[in-house]
Amino acid sequence: MTWYVNTDGGSRGNPGPAGYGAVIVGNDGALLMEISVFLGTATNNVAEYSAVVDALETIAAHGGDENVVVRADSKLVVEQLSGRWKIKHPEMQQLAMRAKRALPASRVRYEWVPRAQNSAADKLANEAMDSQATRRTGKLGGVVAAEAKESVAPAPVAAAQPAAAWDEDTLF
Repeated sequence: MTWYVNTDGGSRGNPGPAGYGAVIVGNDGALLMEISVFLGTATNNVAEYSAVVDALETIAAHGGDENVVVRADSKLVVEQLSGRWKIKHPEMQQLAMRAKRALPASRVRYEWVPRAQNSAADKLANEAMDSQATRRTGKLGGVVAAEAKESVAPAPVAAAQPAAAWDEDTLF
């Protein structure tokens, strides 16, 4: 089974008040989960990365073996997480490592989509910035979304060995 994840992040100012949204759907098109998170002050790129990290960590916590296609309108995030572009910004390096650790690389594919095809995730990111709140609705495989999960950007990242398919020497 394949799950499709659309993500978007934004910042009003750069840095400025930031938020992100993620929509997870099954391969049958059924909506599984919506995530809308206010980050506080962050850059647009940190918000974009945070959306991907949160979605992948949420799917990993579900414990299934689904393949995941992450669709984002951020060329930077898609190219960096696909391993085609280097990641030089330290905070984005940490977020990229979290994304790579969440699920095996063989189960995740990243695709760039035009902004017009990412409107649901964009709407959730704007909702987060407007309300300055976090909202999670839906369920993955019968597990109901936790409403109180903290946003992903501020969490510290412990040093760890990179996955074999993706290492720091290649990207950083």
